[in-house]
Amino acid sequence: MSKLIIATRKSPLALAQTVKVGEHLGTALNVEVEQLRIVTTGDQQTQWSLEKRGGKGLFTSELEQALLRGEADIAVHSTKDLPGEMAEGLAIAGYMPRADARDMLVRRVGIGSPATVATGSPRRRLQLSALHAGISFSEIRGNVDTRLRKIAQDKVADATMLAAAGLARLGISGWEGLEFVPLSFDQMVPAVGQAAIAIQCRAADVARYAAHFDLATARAVAVERAFQGALGGGCHTAFAAHATAERLYLFHEDCGKKSFPLTAADFDAPQATATRILAELGLRKA
Repeated sequence: MSKLIIATRKSPLALAQTVKVGEHLGTALNVEVEQLRIVTTGDQQTQWSLEKRGGKGLFTSELEQALLRGEADIAVHSTKDLPGEMAEGLAIAGYMPRADARDMLVRRVGIGSPATVATGSPRRRLQLSALHAGISFSEIRGNVDTRLRKIAQDKVADATMLAAAGLARLGISGWEGLEFVPLSFDQMVPAVGQAAIAIQCRAADVARYAAHFDLATARAVAVERAFQGALGGGCHTAFAAHATAERLYLFHEDCGKKSFPLTAADFDAPQATATRILAELGLRKA
């Protein structure tokens, strides 16, 4: 039996996602699966502000280098961590079926409208400010369980924000002293690619893997990433885009939250769709 080596970060969430991909491809391709666990720059620099440093690439570049050096066959990423531009010689083979893409407001029990929220995400900060007047923010880093402990036990803030999909993949449906409040897409537009697991490989190897992944997720993420590419958005920009089967939800710091109907033609031409809608909104690349 041949072997498939998967490059992954070492975080609990990354490993949970890698196990899911490994089980799927191990069966589909009849291969033995091995993990290559890598500590990325973003994992090492736990004191860095992702907003100030620019978070795109901090959690992916070391995995990409392992692919380019031939040390791994594929890399597993949270799609929202991927930069808008792919490293030369690499491509996305596909995506696992997307999970619940909503953001979750995690607040201490007894807190109605939080006065302080720990999140380093500009898109979350601005959208939360529209939902809760007078709110103040602080940075928070660490794995999911670390963040939950910081809110529940250390009380560094009244609440934090986490992705519903990440909580589900870690098997976390609740936490003592905390309540989990999912926010609709009208309340909080998710990050580009949120809840989608991306499988990256060398460009020459795409055909080996592509047929084994989810087409609907790929079509939706392609639309979202077209907006990301057109705007040049990164972690320092308060921007978000999420495509459902029939509607695009968009947030930008210059225009607030918007939504637009999507047709089959829009999904077939994602770059043209992004160009048209951004022109309507008067938004330009930063």
